[in-house]
Amino acid sequence: MSGPATHDLWISSFLEAQAAELGAATNTLLAYGRDLQDFSGWLVHNNQTFDSASQDEVEAYLINCDAQGLAKSTRARRLSAIKQIYRFAFEESWREDNPAIQIKGPGREKKLPQTLDVLEVDRLLDAARQSGRNIRDRLRNTCMMELLYATGMRVSELVSLPVSSARGDPRMLLVLGKGGKERMVPLSPPARAALEAWVAERDLMQEEAAANGLPNSKYLFPSRGKSGFLTRHRFYLLIKEFAVSGGVSPNKVTPHTLRHAFATHLLANGADLRSIQTLLGHVDVATTEIYTHVLEERLAELVLEHHPMAKDPPKDKG
Repeated sequence: MSGPATHDLWISSFLEAQAAELGAATNTLLAYGRDLQDFSGWLVHNNQTFDSASQDEVEAYLINCDAQGLAKSTRARRLSAIKQIYRFAFEESWREDNPAIQIKGPGREKKLPQTLDVLEVDRLLDAARQSGRNIRDRLRNTCMMELLYATGMRVSELVSLPVSSARGDPRMLLVLGKGGKERMVPLSPPARAALEAWVAERDLMQEEAAANGLPNSKYLFPSRGKSGFLTRHRFYLLIKEFAVSGGVSPNKVTPHTLRHAFATHLLANGADLRSIQTLLGHVDVATTEIYTHVLEERLAELVLEHHPMAKDPPKDKG
C-alpha cells in the first residue's frame, strides 16, 4: 500500500492523527507542519517524494540544513518531525520502512534546570504562611505552595484545579495535564492539612459571595478575572514576594523552580526515574533524566564546598 498522492496529504494526514490520537498542542502541530513543508520542498527540488526518500536523502537534507547555518536545536527538531511522519507512515502501511529511524540527530544543548535546596523551599513555605493582607490570603498562599511542592504540578495545572477535586480530604489529586492527559498525584500530610484549611475558608468566602448575588466558582482558587481562577501571572508575582520575604534570591525562584525542586528532592531521596516521570506527567522518561544531571552537579558542588581535600593546599612558607 502506497501513501497519499501528494506531499500535502501526507503532512495533513499525519497532523490530523497527532491532534486526534495524541492531543498534540496547536503550537506543536504548527511546528511539525513548518518543518515538514521545508523537507517536502527539498525533496521536490531533488526529484524525490515522501514515498521514495531513503536514509541517504534524509541525511543529505540534514546536511543541507547544517550548511544553511541552522541552529542545532532547529536541526534536531526537524529530524524529530521527519522521524515522526515516517513512523506514522510505517504504522499506516504507506511504507515498509522508516528511512530516518537510524539517523542520530545533532542533539540539543540542554541547560540544566535551576532548582532549590530543602532549606530554601522551607523558607518559601514559611514566607507563604505569613504573607497576605488577611487570614484568607495566608491560607490560600500556604495551600498553593504546599500543593506545588508536594506534587510537582505545573503552575497552570495548579491554578485551574476544580474545587471538586479537593473535597473529602483526598490522599491524591486528579490533575489535568498537557494535551488533556490526566494523572494522579499523592498529597503529603502538610499539603492535605493546608488544603483542608483553605477549602473550609474558601467555602465561607463563596457563601458570602452568594449572599451578595455573586455566582459560585467551580475552581479551588477562584478569582473575579476573566478566567475565573487565579492567573499564572498573579502567582508568579506572589512567589517572587515569598522569595523576598523568605530571604531567597528572587532570581532563583519561579513557579517552575518548585517543580524542579520536587523532582530533584525525590531523586536525592531514592525515588526511581519512572515514578518521577509519572508524577510529573512527562511523556518520555528522557525528559525526566535531566534531573539526574542536576543532582550530580549539586553533589559535585557539595564536595567542592565541604570536602577538606577539595581545598587549596596551604602555601609553603619556606
